[in-house]
Amino acid sequence: MTMKTLITAAAAIAITAGAASANTFGFQETVEDRNNIELSLVTAGGEGVVEIYNVQAGKQGALLGMQPVHAGANEDVRINIGNGFKTDVLAVLKVDGQVVATEEFDVAR
Repeated sequence: MTMKTLITAAAAIAITAGAASANTFGFQETVEDRNNIELSLVTAGGEGVVEIYNVQAGKQGALLGMQPVHAGANEDVRINIGNGFKTDVLAVLKVDGQVVATEEFDVAR
């Protein structure tokens, strides 16, 4: 392989890796039992929305709240859910109306 081929291959791998990780919720595992769910980091590949649902019997339950996010890294995303919630919650990231990431969070009681 020539140096030019190696550089082109490395660039393609870097672009692919970046695209695969473009829609994530970071490394957070729990959220506080409060009126607002706070997600420390949400990374979106485009303009989108984070929706928070309660979890009932291991399945997505009722929509509790939502918050728009912009393309790129969004730090300290706060979603008002009305009342403190006692069950775990599911965060759903949608970009262009499509679900691109989900994450279940334990509620710290």
